[in-house]
Amino acid sequence: MSYEAVYPVWRAVRDRFQKTMQGLKEEELMYKLSAETSSIGFTLRHGAEVEYMFAEWFFNKPKPESVSFIASGPSTDDGIYANLPEQLAFIEASDRHLSEAMRELPEDAWDQVVNSPMGPSTPREALGRVLYHTGLHAGQIALIRKCVKS
Repeated sequence: MSYEAVYPVWRAVRDRFQKTMQGLKEEELMYKLSAETSSIGFTLRHGAEVEYMFAEWFFNKPKPESVSFIASGPSTDDGIYANLPEQLAFIEASDRHLSEAMRELPEDAWDQVVNSPMGPSTPREALGRVLYHTGLHAGQIALIRKCVKS
């Protein structure tokens, strides 16, 4: 499987996600379903961090030194994810980083098993996982927006 075969699928999902997120209002970043759940802002940050992680774990592209993982794991949602321009820039940068990692991966590496903190997986399988992850959180964000507004 080559980059040319998988990239259009990634773009279809990721571009729709990005377009939807660009329609957010800054105050919506603090929306939650309950006090115990993650905010939209936290969820955006988490999704971008996962893209950086997958680029590193499965596509051999280290995260930039300027990126730190602060929204992976249990929600520590204390309002630090409330700046919309920063959040949008971060998710755009993570998309570019993962896209470059996919492009740079040799064709024969797509089906080679990689041992990662998540366990063994091929880059092709990992792409399926990150597609699912993006879609899952897009739905979560849509549900939060709908419930809080109604």
